[in-house]
Amino acid sequence: MLWMILFLMTAIAGLSWSGSAAAATADDFFKGKTVRVIVAFAPGGGFDTYTRAIGRHLSKHIPGNPSVIVDNMTGAGGITQANYMFRQAKPDGLTVGNNIGGLFLQQLMGAKGIEFDGKQFEYIGAPAVDHPVCALTKASGIGSVEKWLAAKEPVKLGGVGPGGTASDVARVLAASIKLPIKVVEPYKGTADIKLAAESGELAGGCWAWESIKSMWRSGLERGEISVVILAMPKRLPDIAKVPLAVDYAKTEEARRLLKHGIHDIATMTRPYFLPPGTSKDRVQVLRKAFADTLKDAEFLAEAKKSNLDLEPVSGEELEKLVGELFKLEAGMVAKLKEVLIPR
Repeated sequence: MLWMILFLMTAIAGLSWSGSAAAATADDFFKGKTVRVIVAFAPGGGFDTYTRAIGRHLSKHIPGNPSVIVDNMTGAGGITQANYMFRQAKPDGLTVGNNIGGLFLQQLMGAKGIEFDGKQFEYIGAPAVDHPVCALTKASGIGSVEKWLAAKEPVKLGGVGPGGTASDVARVLAASIKLPIKVVEPYKGTADIKLAAESGELAGGCWAWESIKSMWRSGLERGEISVVILAMPKRLPDIAKVPLAVDYAKTEEARRLLKHGIHDIATMTRPYFLPPGTSKDRVQVLRKAFADTLKDAEFLAEAKKSNLDLEPVSGEELEKLVGELFKLEAGMVAKLKEVLIPR
């Protein structure tokens, strides 16, 4: 019995030492260095807003408290940044990417220009699950789904390019529930789409309610912007009267298009990730730091003030979701390709 107690005490001590050693190693590595977080879209948009808020609090949760800077690398609807993260960024834990999950669906469908493999990135987490809506200006004259369906001309919506929420959601809605839509792209980000809609160049756009209610708050409050349809399967309390797209889907194929083209992607739409080959120790350190940041009291206060919704997804969950995406049957992949990749 005594030998068993001694064995357990030794094992526990070993585990404790191992954890302390890992923390000390991470502290030694990150101390005095700079972690660069690269956002794939333009300053002022939803992705940028979330990332800059996270970036202001991330350092204190990384051992060694490195500096954290946020940069933007726009182009090709996020493909430019994803290719950079895959082919050029050093796998040392000092470069973190933030892009859009729809790009992995684009990879699955063989979209042009993609030089990355989403299955090989190391995922550290996401701050929220997106709930895409379509927001249109009062000037567009489209204030309801019924008016939209009756429109004599396609309604111009802004997009950032295939793989981006604004482009993909609009195309899936057009294909599944027959909303008359013309996607105008590429804009550098949702901030540019917002400006184009306000100038009358566009009728509006479709992207996350979490972003729209933050960045377009003044327009919503003044009644200049209306949320016309919600593309997720369940209603949201703060826009409870907005109709669901799935309620207008008349066939099983239409419902599956909504599920695989919007619902599933929205769950992993804001991934933060590291280049392939990053050591597992550093992946775990940054996963923990990211998760702890999203629970940080000062960050939560800033998120509330900025109207940023939080529904965290862990790095492990993202890894699983991306893996499952690549198991879709060929027939559905072909249909999604027909809808999402313009010819």
